[in-house]
Amino acid sequence: MEVSEKTIDIEKVLRDKMGSKARWVPGFAVNWLKKIAHEDDNNRFLWDARDLKGSAWLDACLEFLDTRLEVEGEENLPPKDDGRLYTFVSNHPMGGIDGVALGSLIGQHYGDRFRYLVNDLLMNLPGLAPLCIPINKTGNQSRDFPRMVEEGFRGDYHILMFPAGLCSRRRDGEIRDLPWKKTFVTKSVETQRDVIPIHFGGRNSDFFYRLSNFSDKYIKKVNVAMLFLVDEMYKNRGNTFPVKIGKPIPWQTFDKSKTPAQWAEYVSAIVNSL
Repeated sequence: MEVSEKTIDIEKVLRDKMGSKARWVPGFAVNWLKKIAHEDDNNRFLWDARDLKGSAWLDACLEFLDTRLEVEGEENLPPKDDGRLYTFVSNHPMGGIDGVALGSLIGQHYGDRFRYLVNDLLMNLPGLAPLCIPINKTGNQSRDFPRMVEEGFRGDYHILMFPAGLCSRRRDGEIRDLPWKKTFVTKSVETQRDVIPIHFGGRNSDFFYRLSNFSDKYIKKVNVAMLFLVDEMYKNRGNTFPVKIGKPIPWQTFDKSKTPAQWAEYVSAIVNSL
């Protein structure tokens, strides 16, 4: 995908999704969607960073968002030249800026030799796309999901993933991840990758948590809250976030004493304790 001065075009997205029915969407609704998606701001950044790819693009994105990290445990990151591959797993409190920031951090240590397992919508960001293994478990790619994950872990690069899938929710007054999926455990064992636990400190707005709970409960087929993740990213502009990196967990740890799902819960607990 080429970058243009209007790479993100909400009106075009509506036409592509709705066809001729798009003309019936009220103008105020279209303008509201443009505002929530920060169409102008994002297009300005994408145009200015059009010559950047991979981790260099992520660094520019952090600079654009005036975001800084306070990293603890950086010595736990394995050497880049030890000849091994690793799986980096993190909680997912924000659904946007945490992914950008951790990608930038990993990229500073390993260059572009890592890949995200991400929602395929992010392939629309040309600077990010080279680092992505697109995953869409509910769309046309659903049948290819196991193959794409397999290719990702069999590839010659580190994997960075958020095993919860969706960003954190607030339940009973506590902001926490949804249950972690077991994929990172089974594939790390198969490919003999040690797992590096990471905790990212941050949160979205109260509005987002109210909306996501409502959406999860009453509009289950559509993740309405996802529409607001870009807006949440801008709300957190200018902030500093703590990141804690734990000690590598050897892949041999994940033996038959627990099920893969139980091991995933075990690693999630380690991340939460960092």
